[in-house]
Amino acid sequence: MAFDPASKEPFKVSRSKIDLFSECPRCAFLDLRYGVKRPSGPAFTLNNAVDELFKREFDVHRANGTAHPLMSQYDVDAVPLADDRLDGWRDALRRGINYLHKPTNLFIRGGIDDVWVNPAGELIIVDYKATSKKEGPSSEDDLYDSYKRQMEIYQWLFRRNGFNVSPTGYFVYANGKSDAKAFDGKLEFDIVLIPYAGSDTWVEQTILAMKEMLVSDEIPPMGTAFGGGPCDYCTYRENAGKQLLVAHKKVRKAAS
Repeated sequence: MAFDPASKEPFKVSRSKIDLFSECPRCAFLDLRYGVKRPSGPAFTLNNAVDELFKREFDVHRANGTAHPLMSQYDVDAVPLADDRLDGWRDALRRGINYLHKPTNLFIRGGIDDVWVNPAGELIIVDYKATSKKEGPSSEDDLYDSYKRQMEIYQWLFRRNGFNVSPTGYFVYANGKSDAKAFDGKLEFDIVLIPYAGSDTWVEQTILAMKEMLVSDEIPPMGTAFGGGPCDYCTYRENAGKQLLVAHKKVRKAAS
């Protein structure tokens, strides 16, 4: 549903839309004000399957109150959190972990993969990732900036809900191995645990800036990607629009 500046109802904003605004305000404006979304890529169904299997695997230890072997391997003193609200927090489409940001009347929400808890009672936000690279990720330097922002927004949401959140979250990263002699109907993965000490200090100001953009009737200038160069989507739209205008003028000239 598009944002209506005249509406007094809270406007729902997903974690991914905050990330979109961080990457390119113009893309976010076209999406949230007019429903013009970026073209979507193919669904990563294999990644989704890995996520689901990870959840089942950690849920076994959640039910038993035990640490997963990966946690022991990396000396993480924690166990998967057993909480009746976990299924709701995981459901990004219908519920997720959410918070009404009263200064902007934006209802922020996101769906997490997992939560662990350490002996101090701190909640540890966990995200599952899957890829297939010759050299798999091994440290936070290998993480995409969007992954880091994702973790930090989740941490911010849990803190705003009154939870004591550990500054360090974890990425459970599966890297598909492609050096086997044959497929044989199975794909093997190297699994690593990557700690990330996030900082959510940017989230509040970003939400305020996002609301300022939403209530304005001015389309933001052609976007600049967060921490990088020009937005590829904006560049494509700009160039495609110019070429379509030229083609239209040629057709009209030929017809006259």
